[in-house]
Amino acid sequence: MTGSRILALGHYQPSRVVTNDDIAELVETNDEWIRDRVGIVSRRIAEAGESVADMAAAAADKALANAGLTPADIDLVVVATCTAIDRSPNIACRVAAKLGIPGPAAFDVNTACSGFAYALGTADHAIRAGASRNALVIGAEKLSDMVDWTDRTTCIIFADGAGAAVLTATADGEPAGVGPVVWGSVPEKSDAVRIEGWRPYVRQEGQSVFRWATTTLAPLALQACERAGVAPEEIAAFVPHQANTRIIDGIARRLGMPDAIIAKDIVESGNTSAASVPLALSKLVERREVPSGAPVLLFGFGGGLTYAGQVVRCP
Repeated sequence: MTGSRILALGHYQPSRVVTNDDIAELVETNDEWIRDRVGIVSRRIAEAGESVADMAAAAADKALANAGLTPADIDLVVVATCTAIDRSPNIACRVAAKLGIPGPAAFDVNTACSGFAYALGTADHAIRAGASRNALVIGAEKLSDMVDWTDRTTCIIFADGAGAAVLTATADGEPAGVGPVVWGSVPEKSDAVRIEGWRPYVRQEGQSVFRWATTTLAPLALQACERAGVAPEEIAAFVPHQANTRIIDGIARRLGMPDAIIAKDIVESGNTSAASVPLALSKLVERREVPSGAPVLLFGFGGGLTYAGQVVRCP
């Protein structure tokens, strides 16, 4: 059976940097408290005229260039996002139009913070089934549109950005570079993280999410290793959703990956929901911190409550 592999990655962040001191001018908080509670030092916030589609297209364009492909080579575009303002056209179609991709299958996935892993799994399935040959998989969010800047429990956390991967079919006899996805949800806890209503703001029950993430998710992440046939100690890097550093550390301690690089892009990028995993992965690859072909564990989790993860081979 044909599998898929990540051919290249790309990412984009707005130029505007917002520090903890900047946030402290809006609400009663301070740099020390924010660093201690969530590990964030700064975050990127898009300007008013910069859309989710703009950021998604910028990350995808970089990924295409890194892959050495043209827009005409792409036959599937999948965008993971929970911050699209318009219901139609979807972000995937807008990205295809911006990049000049002729006639791709194009759809959005909304599972919030686990969205990129869901989108990657879906695109991998399409390639395995023969419905696609080369896919663009993008996570993009403009959470600043959904943040109540007077709510100090959420405005310190969320930010904007995008990450993209070019996924391609493997050759006959070539091992798959994207392992089987482990995904699921906890619907009875779906209110723990929410963006609801016609003028929505992000709301979350932080302690509930923290307990769920730190006590439940490590065994599920290890299932992704098992399905891919990779031992935990072989993992070169662990790239989880960048929720906060205490959650990342809590999961990582339970995984048994002593030599793995633990991605903590949240420190400089904040929590960018569906964009956080591809953004962090793209930066690791760009800095050449992970060798080509090395196994990397991706794991997203959050609103829904949903989770998804897989082992990929570093491009």
